[in-house]
Amino acid sequence: MFIAHMKKEKLPNKLAIFPLSNFIIFPRTTVPLNIFEPRYIDMINDCMKSNKLVGMIQPNTTKNKDENISKLHQIGCMGKISSFKETEDNRYLIELKGLIRFKIIKEILSDKKYRQFEITFENFYDDLEDKKEDIKFSDLELIFRDLKNLFEKRGFIINWKGLEKQSLDETINALAMASPFTVEEKQVLLEAKNLDTRKTKIAEILTTYSFDQFDNTTIQ
Repeated sequence: MFIAHMKKEKLPNKLAIFPLSNFIIFPRTTVPLNIFEPRYIDMINDCMKSNKLVGMIQPNTTKNKDENISKLHQIGCMGKISSFKETEDNRYLIELKGLIRFKIIKEILSDKKYRQFEITFENFYDDLEDKKEDIKFSDLELIFRDLKNLFEKRGFIINWKGLEKQSLDETINALAMASPFTVEEKQVLLEAKNLDTRKTKIAEILTTYSFDQFDNTTIQ
């Protein structure tokens, strides 16, 4: 069971941001990261000395073609460094636990090599709560079936038995994060207001994938 070790009143109002393409972390999931760029080595050093909190967010690739500094999506997820190891070639191997989503307010100008932003967690405080959802695993059987088919077709290997031992929100978020969906589709899932909405969005996305496969079959 995932436990969010963060209280609402202890949430920061500014955050070091790691804008990583093709990568999204969801609340109540844990991901490994290989840190090797000097500016992000600096960022992790600073975070380890303070609150161990890092903001993960997607660059907004549709808007940044003519700019030196990439624009970012408005919504990301804050994680806490739960594991840290330095390699012989001076890389950092960390594990990041997703805690709560945030929205960017404005960038903070500083002499740091990495970017920092003023952020707000308003509208996302539920990410920290262990609350009962109305969804049951039986409600997800069709989604699981379609996801399994999609994962297998794409060569993804998932420990489905292990997932069923987790709480429902951990399971749905883990599947959303690990799925072979596009980055834009994952961003939609990240921004979904609650677990029930995220489940519905996953089902909608899966429908488009099923249609694509059917469409391809008819063309052939």
